[in-house]
Amino acid sequence: MKVLEPKVYIVGAGPGDPELITVKGLNILKQADLVLYTDSLVNDDLIAQAGEHTQVMQSSGMDLEQMVEVMVQAVKAGKSVARVHTGDPAMYGAVLEQLVLLKQNGVTYEIIPGVSSVFAAAAVIGAELTVPDLTQTVILTRAEGRTPVPEREKLKDLASHHCTVALFLSATLAKKVVREFLEAGWSEETPVAVVQRATWPDQKIVRTTLKHLDEDLRKAGIRMHAMILTGWALDPTITQRDAYRSKLYDKAFTHGYRKGVKAGE
Repeated sequence: MKVLEPKVYIVGAGPGDPELITVKGLNILKQADLVLYTDSLVNDDLIAQAGEHTQVMQSSGMDLEQMVEVMVQAVKAGKSVARVHTGDPAMYGAVLEQLVLLKQNGVTYEIIPGVSSVFAAAAVIGAELTVPDLTQTVILTRAEGRTPVPEREKLKDLASHHCTVALFLSATLAKKVVREFLEAGWSEETPVAVVQRATWPDQKIVRTTLKHLDEDLRKAGIRMHAMILTGWALDPTITQRDAYRSKLYDKAFTHGYRKGVKAGE
């Protein structure tokens, strides 16, 4: 196992299931001198695997400057730091602001990717988000709430592509979400899958349509920690039809590892 350097390792912990951290991320967690983790989102069973020598701190009560100060002081004292985030740090991880301050303080960092909640949600409902001849694009975004989105990234405009759309941080804005999709020309019957706390023991799954999204979320009591997946790739009956096949495994398709068989051969 590689000895850790005195720097900050920003580790994606995955969506909730403690087994869905990467091997590299887990090794860092076990070896780090200091673990600073997002305790409101990261599974305590995962953090329990930190080494006996490790100092463990929760970050929920800290502001940005306090968190960075803790990490900076630890690294300057020759210690390794595991800053553990939920999911993958690249997606709504509020990582950039930490990196800016770490750089200003001359502290080196390394980012370790994790399993994003969008892919965990797709997995638990058994969905493929890209389907040949149906949709080949996935948009990862959020609805506009208290935090604005850039003018060119309004949900209505993104939805105009009519591909699979994954919405983070948007469960409280279901009515707005539905309105913008409908204004973009989506059918009220478009399939929607919502997964709250994907891979946690208490996860909830709601299969619905745009028409009934807000009502069904209200009935399920889902208003936070939920991934909303929309589009016809989420049709729950899609696995009952043999209508969508890729070229990759088509016996007539030639590629670098297999020669295709022509009809009649």
